[in-house]
Amino acid sequence: MLEIRPGESESAGSGGTGGTSCGKPNGDSAAEENCQPCDGGDRKGKVFVVGIGPGGKLDRTHRAEKAIEQCSAVFGYKRYLELAADLLEDKEVVPSGMRHEVERCLAALDRAKAGATVCVLSSGDPGVYGMAGLVLELADDKGYDVAIEIVPGISAANSAAASMGAPLMLDYACISISDLLVDWETIKDRLEKAASADMVVALYNPRSKKRVKQLEDAAEIFLKYRNPSTPVAVATAVGTDDENVTYSNLKDFLDLDIGMRSTVIVGNSSSKMVGGRLVTPRGYKL
Repeated sequence: MLEIRPGESESAGSGGTGGTSCGKPNGDSAAEENCQPCDGGDRKGKVFVVGIGPGGKLDRTHRAEKAIEQCSAVFGYKRYLELAADLLEDKEVVPSGMRHEVERCLAALDRAKAGATVCVLSSGDPGVYGMAGLVLELADDKGYDVAIEIVPGISAANSAAASMGAPLMLDYACISISDLLVDWETIKDRLEKAASADMVVALYNPRSKKRVKQLEDAAEIFLKYRNPSTPVAVATAVGTDDENVTYSNLKDFLDLDIGMRSTVIVGNSSSKMVGGRLVTPRGYKL
């Protein structure tokens, strides 16, 4: 369990490691020539928006770990902070809940404005349903003069696909079916277009305890355009000890155990099971 505690620094302007903003350690004269210290003095601070991938240590990038290493404070949804707990031992950890994304990003920007180098964590990739866009929008709208660096991570669609086989070998779409921020009519229109275009589709945020009908409606839309036997795979908790991958078809997949930690991938007309794994052929002659 992650312990929430202040960092060892005495002020917001104290850096996490005394490194440089480009990720090179002090003492590397060639690197330091074009780099600025992370924090301190009159230098402006920096916000790293970091994607930590699906959750497992092996799926984090070295760049993500180095970015977090440079920071004095790390902001994020509590579960994501727990997934990166091994990197946060000397950091100030600032958790927040779902639906507090704006406050979270503003707090990080405020800390950077005071001269600190901080991090906003996202699961997966921060530019795919993550915090990258929100941080950039808020910085522009509120006039924050701080450096912002987006650190990519393995997205849920890509990590799920790797666990399933190779379903994303051709054109595909990612669609979140949560209507918290996008109205349901708009989401349905996007589902219709992707389904009719015979694209493989990765469904994010497929189902929660309170939100069930959206996935049922999505299945109905796909069944208008695709054979009921079209393969569908569900990957849950990818990269963790609880990882589970199950396979079904368009007619029956709603019976699977699907939740907010799941990613659903709906195949296209050429997708098929190969050796027990889901594959969308690229078109090579065998």
